Amino acid sequence: MNRIVGLETEYGCLVQADDRLGGPDAYPIRVKNHLFKIARMGAIDLHYRDYEEPPGNGGFLLNGGRLYLDMGHLEFSTPECVSLRDIVAFDRAGDYLLHETLENLGVADKVSFLKNNIDHHTGATFGCHENYSMKRSAQFTPPILSALLSFLATRQIFTGAGRVGQANPLAFEFESHRGQPPVPFQLSQRADHIVNDIYQWVQFNRAIINARDEPLADYRKYRRLHLLIGDSNMNEFATALKLGTTALILDLLEEGILPKRVGLLDPVQSTREISRDQSYRWLTRLENGQTRTALEIQQAFLALARHYLAGQSEENDWIIREWSAVLDGLERDPLSQIGKIDWVAKKWLLQTFCETEHLTWADPWLQSLDLEYHNLHPQRGLYFALVNEGRIQPLVSPERTIFCTANPPANTRAAARGLAVRYFREQAANYIINWDSVAIEGRDPLIMNNPFHPYRDEITQLLTFADDAPTGIGG
Repeated sequence: MNRIVGLETEYGCLVQADDRLGGPDAYPIRVKNHLFKIARMGAIDLHYRDYEEPPGNGGFLLNGGRLYLDMGHLEFSTPECVSLRDIVAFDRAGDYLLHETLENLGVADKVSFLKNNIDHHTGATFGCHENYSMKRSAQFTPPILSALLSFLATRQIFTGAGRVGQANPLAFEFESHRGQPPVPFQLSQRADHIVNDIYQWVQFNRAIINARDEPLADYRKYRRLHLLIGDSNMNEFATALKLGTTALILDLLEEGILPKRVGLLDPVQSTREISRDQSYRWLTRLENGQTRTALEIQQAFLALARHYLAGQSEENDWIIREWSAVLDGLERDPLSQIGKIDWVAKKWLLQTFCETEHLTWADPWLQSLDLEYHNLHPQRGLYFALVNEGRIQPLVSPERTIFCTANPPANTRAAARGLAVRYFREQAANYIINWDSVAIEGRDPLIMNNPFHPYRDEITQLLTFADDAPTGIGG
């Protein structure tokens, strides 16, 4: 890709049986401590990163990514990646690390991590945030923002993870939905929880786009687009298509190439209406008063990508080819996409179960099965059952996944961070590791403002200084 891409995934924790060592609030802490202190998969933070992130709350991993506690749940951030193959592999590596730690702790039979976005019992939502580097020179004019919001609101037809029911109470309610029966099944887990299109402080006001300007790189050259709207995908193909199509759209928008007449009258309302539409017509209302379907809007973006970006790389061509095939399949018959789209696979599974057990969609049993689709346990998770049946073909091999748990991408600054973590887990030193810098006490910090540069020579020089220090760094 022409940009750095990264994912941040927040995981739910499910305890299947009574446990004297604690419930779902205790296991994220135990898993974090085991990974850093016993398995030694990373270098834990020695400093406050924020008022809610004291020393020991988390740290960077050998693969250049980051694991930490965020308001009680575990969050894994992938290292910076420039290829779809890498970002999908490192996303899956985070899943593997969490489940493997439960196995090592001997509790995987009763404790599970769930890669999902909702808690049916409490109504809480967990995020899956996307990060894309962009040129600082690219201007977010109203037409560009309008086009981007339209793309993001409609891409859920192939990126949605699916959910049973709806948030109750809703974050806010539209007049058109009051008095109507609850939705039995919808495309997106996050749609009910997005209440704004663009907003800066999003903890209690979740927006499609987080407007906070925090590039984590040279602010003169880069900005970081931070998206909150996406679902956590189990299907690796869906993850690749979500990130790949969005990266291509950003290529177009940076050059001022926009589709015509796709701006939505209300992107937030359209997000919910598309997610809840049981007919799969996915009609949206545009700024000009006309209506178009989500499929038509996606086809408009696809046509521009095919015209301007096809033939530039094998990766571009893969994205465009698969994007086109998925849209055609959805238009013909959504069930044809069981192997590629999470919401379709989940809907098929639950519908089959309802018919077999003579249940209605209101049965609470379905909420449990909804969660089990996202269970990271390879013998219990319903997603993995579909993989084992051959209905879903993963993009990443088990060997590649395991490799990516302890090795960073070679072509971004994550390479230097991985080397630093490998050093600091072995040596006593006062250090600070950030996304854009590495520092050792008594030495000028290494500033890594270019996320595309691996900084191998620079980090080697910094760590060599630490080895040469006569009495050790930091005592």
